[in-house]
Amino acid sequence: MTETATTPAPAAQPPRRSYAKLAADESREDYSLRYAPHSFRRWGPATVAGTALGGIAYLADFAIGASIVFAYGFTSGAAAILAAAAVIFLTGIPIARACATYGLDMDLVTRGAGFGYFGSTLTSLIYASFTFIFFALEGSIMAQAMHQALGLPVQIGYLLTTLVVIPIVFKGMGALAKVQAWTQPVWLIGLVLPFLVLAFEAPDAWGAFTHFGGTEGAGSGFSWIGFGFGTGIALSLIAQIGEQADYLRFMPAKTPANSRRWNLAVLAAGPGWVIIGAAKQLGGAFLAFVALEAVGKTHALEPIAPQLEALRPWLGSFALPVAALFVVVSQIKINVTNAYSGSLSWSNFFSRITHRHPGRVWYIFLNLAIALTLMEMNMFAMLGKLLGFYSNVGIAWIAAVAADLVINKRLGLSPPYIEFKRAYLYAVNPAGFGAMVIASTVSILAFFGLFGTYAEAFSTFIAAGLALALCPLIAWATKGKYYLARPNTVNGPDVVVEDVTATHLCSVCETAYELPDVADCPVQSGPICSLCCSLDATCADVCRKQPRGGAVILPMPTLRRV
Repeated sequence: MTETATTPAPAAQPPRRSYAKLAADESREDYSLRYAPHSFRRWGPATVAGTALGGIAYLADFAIGASIVFAYGFTSGAAAILAAAAVIFLTGIPIARACATYGLDMDLVTRGAGFGYFGSTLTSLIYASFTFIFFALEGSIMAQAMHQALGLPVQIGYLLTTLVVIPIVFKGMGALAKVQAWTQPVWLIGLVLPFLVLAFEAPDAWGAFTHFGGTEGAGSGFSWIGFGFGTGIALSLIAQIGEQADYLRFMPAKTPANSRRWNLAVLAAGPGWVIIGAAKQLGGAFLAFVALEAVGKTHALEPIAPQLEALRPWLGSFALPVAALFVVVSQIKINVTNAYSGSLSWSNFFSRITHRHPGRVWYIFLNLAIALTLMEMNMFAMLGKLLGFYSNVGIAWIAAVAADLVINKRLGLSPPYIEFKRAYLYAVNPAGFGAMVIASTVSILAFFGLFGTYAEAFSTFIAAGLALALCPLIAWATKGKYYLARPNTVNGPDVVVEDVTATHLCSVCETAYELPDVADCPVQSGPICSLCCSLDATCADVCRKQPRGGAVILPMPTLRRV
């Protein structure tokens, strides 16, 4: 009898990369560094829009509007606020539509819209700074309210306003959507009530406000210098479209059945936020003007004091708790968004620099630590100068991205879709990145007075104009060469929805991802997800060094124009 030897079956091999528990939990990660797959976009257009608009409850608008009008008078200040709103609205339209269409956040859109894989690293820092600057501003306003209502030292208030958002932001989009929905009625009542009281109790106040000459001797007439400086301060809010995009990427696919609702939702939740924002700036300036004589200039710029003065005629002793509740609710609504967006931005930044991804939630603590430090340094006192400087950089970035989406893509200077994966991108694209660096450098020099008073006042217009002009000019001069390091023949612009939602197993982490989140990798000899591709520190970008039109590893879908 012959004994037959049997070979044991090989043990299952673990994936070549496994993520930390928090990073692997997409219920908390919300696809922080990835394309948002259709399977995750389970909210309707109205729900996504409502959640995105819930984040604009912030009261920094009140303080910003008041500081502009106090410094430059009503006429110049109001013109500046409206001009900035028009610029923000127009640049926000193409960005909002791109994010909602492709399921991408602002960082991923920036990569493919003229900046390149590493070029957008700088914009991640710009965006992160926006989130912690405005978290600090909003936190300061909340601490002022708690000090007024409870006598709590503002330093303790800064700490509390930082800690209270952590449990909400930790849980991601689902928790944020619930918080925004539950708090919306309280916020709307608190927003409208002071103006309703003043309409009855001080009907002549608005007429007097329109003749207000400010507190710095600017006068009630129009001044080009005041208009320029005021617009620069208001334009610091232009990067808010990034926070709107963090929600818009979860918009469901646009179909003939939901086309009208989809378009309205994207318009409202994207650039539409600035319509409410501009109204809040003018309204905040009006409330501060009414309260100016009673509380003085310093306290009039703190939103809690004007709210309190407006409510007193009707609510008496109840005015303080009602005003404080409104401020606290408003600040929680916006600061959960600031903390959430900041964690996404820091994740994008550090994943490219360190090739590691411990999880979005860890970067919440980094963002909040920086914001808390700024609050303790009393950055609220430097509001106008800080925001005026920031807007020169922010508008150069946003204008360059908008120029690519509106001009370059329509002229065929850049690909007709957004390519965000490292496997197909050059490290730096001079079209957008170069335009932003040149525009922001020139405008910052102007901001510090190098080119005279008028150039200083209109430095943000210089930044916007240069970025809008240079992005298509550089793309034309380079013949669009630096948009794609190699053609994407697998999931480019013509893939139909049925092919997009088909999943492919990443050969590194062995997780299934929808087609737009996958690239063909010659090193792995198979498909690789965008995050594993980003984190690979050893491949030496072999795929981008192959002859253009090299071998395709993934199975080709049936391509046809959608």
